[in-house]
Amino acid sequence: MKDFLVIGGGVIGMMTAWQLAEAGHGVALVERGRCAGEATWAGGGIISPLYPWRYSAPISQLASWSEGRYAGLAARLVEETGIDPEFRQKGLLYLDVEDEDEAIKWARQVNKPLSRISSKAVYSREPRLAEGLAGGMWMPTLGSLRNPRLGQALRAKLKALPNVDLHEHCLVERLTIKRGHVSGVETATGRVAAGQVILCGGAWTGLLLADLGINLPVRPVKGQMMLFRTPLVSSERQWLERVVLRAGRYLIPRADGCVLVGSTLEEAGFDKIPTPEAKDSLYASAISIMPELAECEIEHHWSGLRPAAPEGVPFIGRVPNVSGLFVNAGHYRNGLVLAPAATRLLVDELLGCPPIVDPEPFRPALRTANHC
Repeated sequence: MKDFLVIGGGVIGMMTAWQLAEAGHGVALVERGRCAGEATWAGGGIISPLYPWRYSAPISQLASWSEGRYAGLAARLVEETGIDPEFRQKGLLYLDVEDEDEAIKWARQVNKPLSRISSKAVYSREPRLAEGLAGGMWMPTLGSLRNPRLGQALRAKLKALPNVDLHEHCLVERLTIKRGHVSGVETATGRVAAGQVILCGGAWTGLLLADLGINLPVRPVKGQMMLFRTPLVSSERQWLERVVLRAGRYLIPRADGCVLVGSTLEEAGFDKIPTPEAKDSLYASAISIMPELAECEIEHHWSGLRPAAPEGVPFIGRVPNVSGLFVNAGHYRNGLVLAPAATRLLVDELLGCPPIVDPEPFRPALRTANHC
C-alpha cells in the first residue's frame, strides 16, 4: 500500500505526485487515459492569468508564486528527462485594453513591470501585427511553455522515480470508504490502496465526490484552439516572437514556427467535439491580430475542458466528512499558471509544513457548504 494515491494525471496531479515522492513517500497515480492528455495538453501555456489585474487576491498570490518557479522547473526537466518544455520569457503585448488605468495601478501595487508603449514600440517588437494600432501595453517578464511538452517531461520524470507507480488507462469506478476514512479506489482493473487520497481530476473531479453525497461545484467549460504553421523569416526570428493578447483572444508563438490562437469559452458539458463555428471565430481573431496568418496553413484545431470553480478560485485542501481525502481542482483557465503554487500549498498541508500563502480562501469545507 502506498502512502498517497493521486487521482488524475494532469499537470496538477503529476506535480503533486512528484513533490510527495521527492519528500520520500510512496505514491500511486491513477489516470483514466494517458497522463497530460486532457486540459494540460489542450491549453495554451501562458504563465499568467490573461488579464491578471482582474483576478482576486488569492489567485494573484498563487500566480505570483508560480511564475518565478517555471524557468528553474523547465531547466531541471530538460536536464533530467531530455524533454524540453520550451520555456520562453519574451514578454506579452496587450492590445486595445479598456481598463489600462486599473492595469497600471495593479502593476504598481504588486511591483510588476507593466507599462504603456507607443505604436512605434509595438511594431518594433512585432512588425507583422495588424495596421493602425495606436499603442499597447507591455509586460516584459511574462513567459510561456509548450504545455504538451511539459506534460511529456513530467510523465517521464514520474516514470523514472522508483517510489511512484503510474497507472494509466485506468478508470476509477469509486472511492473505497470504510468508517468515514478513504483507503483507496476501485478501478476497472482492481483495487489501488493508499493511506491518503488526493483528487486532481480536473473537470471530472466532482463526479467522484457526487457519489459520496458531496457537492463540489466544478464544471467543464469547453475551449477550442487552432495552430497555424508559419514559415521562418530567418534562422533567428519567427513571424511572431511574443505572446499577443487582443479582445480576449491571444496568439502564442512556438519555437518551431507554429502560432497558436485561442480560445473559446463554451458551456457544453463534457462535449469536446471541435465545431466549424469556433474554427471560423478563432480564424477571424487570429487574422485581426496578425493578418498575414491568412497565408498560412491551419495545422490543427482541437478542444479541451477546463475545470471551472465558482469565481475561478480552485478547491485546495481536505474534503469535508471523509478522513484522508483531499482535493486540488477547479483551476479553470489557470491550471498551468497556478500549478507549482497550488500543488505546493496542498503538499505542505499533507506533510505538515507552513503554507506558502493563506490556505483559507481555497478550503473545500468552507466553500462546498456555501454551494450545497
